[in-house]
Amino acid sequence: MNKKFILLASLLPVGVFSATPDLPVNSVFRDSVRLNEVVVTGSMTEVSKRQLPLHVEVIGRKEIQQRKTNSLLPILSERIPGMFVTQRGLMGYGVAAGSAGSMTMRGIGSSPNTQLLVLIDGHPQYMGLMGHPLPDMYETAMAERVEVIKGPASYLYGSNAMGGVVNIITKKADGLKPSVGRANVMYGSYNTVSANASYGYTNSRWDTYLSATYNHTDGHRRNSNFDQWSGYGKVGYQISSHYKTRLDFNLTRFEAANPGTVSAPINDNDARVFRGMTSWALENKYDNLAGALNVYVNFGDHKINDGYNEGQKPKDFLFRSKDNMWGATFYQTTSLFRGNSLTAGVDFKAFGGKAYNDFFETGEKKQIAKKNIYEVAGYINMRQALTERLFLSAGLRYDHNSHTGGEWIPLGGLSFVAAQNTILKAVVSKGFRNPTIREMYMFPPQNPDLRPERLMNYELSVSQGLLSNKLQLDLSVYYLNANNLIQTQMINGRPHNVNTGKIKNVGVEFAANYSILPSLQLNTNYSYIHMDEPVLAAPKHQFYLGAGYELNKWGFQSGIQYINKLYTNIKLPSTDNFTLWNASVSFYPVSGLEIYAKVENILNSKYEINAGYPMPGTNAYGGVRVTF
Repeated sequence: MNKKFILLASLLPVGVFSATPDLPVNSVFRDSVRLNEVVVTGSMTEVSKRQLPLHVEVIGRKEIQQRKTNSLLPILSERIPGMFVTQRGLMGYGVAAGSAGSMTMRGIGSSPNTQLLVLIDGHPQYMGLMGHPLPDMYETAMAERVEVIKGPASYLYGSNAMGGVVNIITKKADGLKPSVGRANVMYGSYNTVSANASYGYTNSRWDTYLSATYNHTDGHRRNSNFDQWSGYGKVGYQISSHYKTRLDFNLTRFEAANPGTVSAPINDNDARVFRGMTSWALENKYDNLAGALNVYVNFGDHKINDGYNEGQKPKDFLFRSKDNMWGATFYQTTSLFRGNSLTAGVDFKAFGGKAYNDFFETGEKKQIAKKNIYEVAGYINMRQALTERLFLSAGLRYDHNSHTGGEWIPLGGLSFVAAQNTILKAVVSKGFRNPTIREMYMFPPQNPDLRPERLMNYELSVSQGLLSNKLQLDLSVYYLNANNLIQTQMINGRPHNVNTGKIKNVGVEFAANYSILPSLQLNTNYSYIHMDEPVLAAPKHQFYLGAGYELNKWGFQSGIQYINKLYTNIKLPSTDNFTLWNASVSFYPVSGLEIYAKVENILNSKYEINAGYPMPGTNAYGGVRVTF
């Protein structure tokens, strides 16, 4: 390890979701609202964004509810500058060939999403064999808020957090009322239905939240139907003034049909997927000590019919896979002296499963892969207030994979409160991703000798509050350099996965939120990426303008998104440009009742995100939401 690397490691920042209270800030700076917003993850306590060098975006419950969609991902694609999510239809992302739901952050994400980590309450969410998240699991019905780290967060979360992190904070009982129930039903174009019911209960020690959801659409193309049933639940108990515990679960079953491209339609390309997640946490909190033990399990059972093109015979087998991932995290945080916080933690994770072809007539099960891998990591992070305006953080993680070996992950940065509502930040961070079991052991390109992908990120940002903080402005510039990326190349006439890819991206991101009146809100964001090499699902220019207005018993929401030079195919190559305009109106005749209508793609734009999969034109929906 050279001297420059050791010097960088000495400046590394504490985890962005550290379990410490805010460090001291002079009272003259306490009036900021959004600039002093706090972020959390799972059981970890709140930390002020102003003290963190990383860029964290937050989408709250109100913003999620106003969008009136069953999936979280379209909201993130609109509201997070530099982030884009692929789609292929009205509802449902599917799995395997032709699926959507791929996410990129600043041009990093890969297809599928192995370079961008999705968490639920701080626990990693990806398939044990394939190594990527399953986007149809991430529904608005379960989300209280979403926190997004833009840029590498591998120093805290290890592999896959190479390009960023999407952390879904789940709902719990209201807390203001002992018992609250909600129900929502929406119906619209192409026989599309979305229904949800939830109930929350809380008292001095207990809090419980349960939710059930059903989604269906016939789809805007033949063989593009989608059906989903899911349930979520959480139970928390305050054991004493210092200890509390929590248990939760999330179960999803869906059936998704893939119609294929327009030029090569597919028959019977259907996926039946069941996935589940459960976790348990024990948290402790004292005057100068806080921490938690978390244990989690993810599992899935997939049945996929690869289908057949016109003129071909139907397949005589199903692709089957059963995967799992389980792990545990433990951390403790304390303060050694004034203005200091120190966090030490350990993580363990095991993942894998088996895949095989299940033949109909003979009952033969031809094994494709059966493999398990484990990872163990330790980290130590420190955050120090050098003055009442300047915050320095330091930390280092060592992550060991049973197949690829060890990796050191540093991150360093400063946060400077230049004035009451002006914050300057600088950060240098490393991200990495271990190869997945699929890339090493499954299907013809497999290569067991693959090594980890790596990325370095350099970023400067400024946040400014104006007009008594009614106007919030954020500007970021970054440069990232990735190497050792896994790509498929032809070697001796056969496809082979090799560590040969490189990416150099430079970008600018801007966001503004303006509360003109308590009843009138405007928000906008813009991102620009310059890429040396084109990347799928990473538009060069991305712009969004949204507005919300409330008048007596009425509410109005509208948003326009413009996408420029979106690569839908790299080999040809081909790009698409389009503008989408969505709007909704709500009426509240009595307390606890909302009647609403929404229209998507009002301009009837013709566009593709996945090459060969035309997106639907104008479509409309109506619904009712009840709170009791």
